[in-house]
Amino acid sequence: MLGITDFWTYVLGVVAIILLPGPNSIFVLSVGARRGVRVGYQAACGVFLGDAVLMILSATGVSSLLGAYPPLFLVLKYAGAAYLAWVGVNILRGAWGRWRNRGETVANAVEEEPAEMQRPFRRALVISLLNPKAILFFVSFFIQFVQPGYAHPALSFLVLGAVVQFFSALYLTALIFGGRFLAGQFQRRRRLAAGAATGVGALFVGFSIKLATASLS
Repeated sequence: MLGITDFWTYVLGVVAIILLPGPNSIFVLSVGARRGVRVGYQAACGVFLGDAVLMILSATGVSSLLGAYPPLFLVLKYAGAAYLAWVGVNILRGAWGRWRNRGETVANAVEEEPAEMQRPFRRALVISLLNPKAILFFVSFFIQFVQPGYAHPALSFLVLGAVVQFFSALYLTALIFGGRFLAGQFQRRRRLAAGAATGVGALFVGFSIKLATASLS
């Protein structure tokens, strides 16, 4: 169908991969919880654009380039790992600051919005482009379902990409509205907010380690 092999196998694989926690989904959830639905969707749009860029790069043969020049992949993954670690450390620092100032009012907390939650679209875009799960998905799994020799491979990639974006939109929407519920809990319980931020920061550090040890095989 449209140059796609094993379409339903691909759909099941996409759903399974999207449901695995990754830095982009955790970031969208955090933004939705701290800054509301509108800003959460700004972050989600950054994820959509980042994934679209990775799809285009994969469709144009970047996966082959990374495989042919391993040093290029090493530079990419270590730069990405460093960025994710930097984001994680800043989230941990913000969590520590909120723990120390947990007696302050909610108004003060809003004024002291941490740097890692500012510019959500741009930050989500960068995180998505450096997401190890997305990188390995688009340079290995994604391209396997395009039938070799099909006359219009761009159409095949377009359909495959639309499937990814559709399920990603459903998942991120659920996270954003889940974050809206968490926002009310965090406003009343500053210790809970600090603990959740600590967990998110630790996850980002873990994602950086995962990316640093990732391979194309």
